[in-house]
Amino acid sequence: MAKTQLGARVDDEVAELARARAKDRGLSVGDYIAQLVREDADGLRARALDAARRFLDEHQSVFDDAEATDTKHPSQEQHAA
Repeated sequence: MAKTQLGARVDDEVAELARARAKDRGLSVGDYIAQLVREDADGLRARALDAARRFLDEHQSVFDDAEATDTKHPSQEQHAA
């Protein structure tokens, strides 16, 4: 597939983050950006966020109950001072 070179100006922080994330995924920065664009175009991120929202809507009470229990019954490690 033919490739087209694009140029973009971003903050130094964003550039460094892009380099680091690309390296973490074993990709060049160009391939990493291409992957992000494809995922965005496919709506993958939106679908994942929607799934996470639905999960929390359905199960938030479990997390709330667990947090309340932890607050009422602190572990012994918290008292070992």
